Amino acid sequence: MKLSKPYLTLTLLALALSISAVAQSEDAIDIMRQSHLAYYYAADDGVAEVAMTITDKRGKERVKEFVMLRLDEEDGGPQKYYTYFRKPSDVSRLVFMVHKTPDGNDQRWIYVPSVDLVKPISADDKNSSFVGSHFSYEDVSGRHWLEDTHTLLYDSTLNDSKVWVIESIPKEKYKGFARKLSYVSQENYLPLVEQYFDKKDKLVRQFKAEQIEEIDGVVTMTARSMENIKKGGKTIIRFSDISYNAGLDQSVFTERSLKNPPRKYIK
Repeated sequence: MKLSKPYLTLTLLALALSISAVAQSEDAIDIMRQSHLAYYYAADDGVAEVAMTITDKRGKERVKEFVMLRLDEEDGGPQKYYTYFRKPSDVSRLVFMVHKTPDGNDQRWIYVPSVDLVKPISADDKNSSFVGSHFSYEDVSGRHWLEDTHTLLYDSTLNDSKVWVIESIPKEKYKGFARKLSYVSQENYLPLVEQYFDKKDKLVRQFKAEQIEEIDGVVTMTARSMENIKKGGKTIIRFSDISYNAGLDQSVFTERSLKNPPRKYIK
């Protein structure tokens, strides 16, 4: 059967568009993968002092201070977090720990010293507020890029920085957002802004990189914020005394350490 020239042209055009769409999809996935690694997997491990300022919708501020430890088993793979709270007194000695499993549900625990209780945090609670802040538990430890379908929408400029604008839609039913727009730096792959939309496509939360510095040769987001657009209020997290490749080992990230913090890092 001989195809007419117009039909053949349309067929080739459709094929070209299909190939272009696949290429764009692969580009978007790769950008989000590199962004995730730059943001959550800097170096092999990390230790930092953290100050979290929570401002409610009435403008009232509250500051919480903690130390955060992170150990990567492989880039983009299993990873562990240990967060020990110092101040204020009502959260002093509280510990939050995560064992991230990219191909399954993360394991999360919280130790509440006032009742001497270690409590697992279920997968259904990952979108709950992280100790009263505007960040969720999942915001702190990260959402794996393969859990969403990504589309590269366009290139743009944000505060004089060239960015990729990528739309992400959860592959499965998810409480955190219906879709997300990420403005990813073309220079260092860090997410400069993330906008979270609900099922009615209304903007409900917005993340911003407030400050970026180079620490030990690693481009690092030293201040970040999350604003609740729908309900009001904002949380800013600032990192200081950051050290990478500190030699953390697996013993730090055990249930035993929830009640007995590693004094080498928790002083």
